[in-house]
Amino acid sequence: MVTREYDGVAGAGGVKDVCQQLSEALVQHAGCDVRVVLPCYGFINAQSLGFQPVQLSCPVFEVDMHYPNQERREAVTLWMKKEQGVVIYLLDSPRFREKQAVYTYTPAEEQEKSWQKAGTGHFDFFAMNVLLQKAALDMMILLDIRPDIIHCHDGHAAILPAMLREQSGYRQFFCQTGAVVTIHNAGLGYHQDVDDLAFAQAITGLPGSVIRAGMFNNAFNPFVVAAGYAQINTVSEKYARELQETDEDARTGWLGHELRKKGVELVGITNGVNPEDFNPAQGRKKGLVADFNLEKGEVHGKKSCKEEMLYLCRGHESWATVQQYGALQEEPNVPMPLFTFIGRLTAQKGVDLLLQAVSLLMMKSSTEFQLLILGSGDSVLEQQLQELVEEKRFRGQLCFLKGYDPALALKIYAAGDFFLIPSLYEPCGLTDYIAQLFGNLPLVHHVGGLVKVIDKKTGFAYQEHSAEALAQTMLLALDIYHNQPEQLNTMQKAALQHIQTHYQWQHVMQEYLSLYQKALYV
Repeated sequence: MVTREYDGVAGAGGVKDVCQQLSEALVQHAGCDVRVVLPCYGFINAQSLGFQPVQLSCPVFEVDMHYPNQERREAVTLWMKKEQGVVIYLLDSPRFREKQAVYTYTPAEEQEKSWQKAGTGHFDFFAMNVLLQKAALDMMILLDIRPDIIHCHDGHAAILPAMLREQSGYRQFFCQTGAVVTIHNAGLGYHQDVDDLAFAQAITGLPGSVIRAGMFNNAFNPFVVAAGYAQINTVSEKYARELQETDEDARTGWLGHELRKKGVELVGITNGVNPEDFNPAQGRKKGLVADFNLEKGEVHGKKSCKEEMLYLCRGHESWATVQQYGALQEEPNVPMPLFTFIGRLTAQKGVDLLLQAVSLLMMKSSTEFQLLILGSGDSVLEQQLQELVEEKRFRGQLCFLKGYDPALALKIYAAGDFFLIPSLYEPCGLTDYIAQLFGNLPLVHHVGGLVKVIDKKTGFAYQEHSAEALAQTMLLALDIYHNQPEQLNTMQKAALQHIQTHYQWQHVMQEYLSLYQKALYV
């Protein structure tokens, strides 16, 4: 596995979960020898995480990283540890060490250098990606590791299959190695493309013909250059079809259609989940106030989790990592449902429509609910939320926790009755799984990987991406909550069963094993 993220080491999104959980499933359920390579960023303390220096014949190896008209090399050292049967390598170099977050600059970095604007991507992202891929291949040669498959995650590692076949230094050593590229998100901001072709050719070392073949929308595109060298998949069946068969592909700049022109049929493999990682029967061990077991109908603990969250959101907590705006009132004698949202505050996540839907619902005097939002993101949406919670009509019903904390997120999953996922598009989605495992039924826009939520059976779904459609679905959930509570219990159990039958990683892993077999013949 070649990746920029791995859970427990470095993460920024769902890639970290997929890499870690798929790797562990391949070891535990398929007997594979799995090794993961990622950068050693500046925020990583390798020793405190249990890593040890790798003893090589030369403790520092140098990687060719030429610029146009300038021959260059960059030094790399290695760290290693074994976790749950997976061998994890960290590539330690000055280029990685100076970064304090996986993909973007931090406020501290902006304070140090004003041009490093917090929240913006690293200026040398392409060089970082190339160093990761070249150093990973060089490391394998140094350690005499000849893998059957190199699994490249997202555009950050998608050039590697071309390097594998087009550079003589790698071609012979990896002559029996296949490659898989997983597109976790094909959105325009995720391509990792570069329009400086001279730079791309110099630093990758690829022939000019390969650089030109990888052109897409006037830039060198890692996903496009991977065509012909690797099996390419994405993280759900529906997302794969959307990218290659529908106008939804316009959001990617028509990447999916370009790949289809090159003869690449995207394989859709829906991400899995490890239910035991989110098992409320072990709630106290995970920091919850109580345990509960939905399968056995033992739900009193879930009620305790909700009561605790409402108490904390009435101003009884001084949050260490989040800022609170608004408050939630104590649940009255007549139960009031709690809607929840956890995620990035962006239009892609549908937060703009969520705010509109809440306003629409508040116009109905008979509608009573509470909404708890945890997250950060677009500054305009953050400001709108901060203003909304202060409006008189939302007093006691709307609370915004600005920021993120994984332990707090778990408490919100456990407390909620309904979990809102109004995404404009969603390659797969992990939050719907987590919510279902905690009995927090998801309400989703039925796109991409969110189609795994079955309407009125394992959650609620709507087709049109609009505030009106979301509001209507919330009203339906409210109606069932008040008038058919037994149906909610049935849905909670059905959601658990659906995950256990179809989406545990030991099941999903089989599809990757089939893809790996095909990759050996590309």
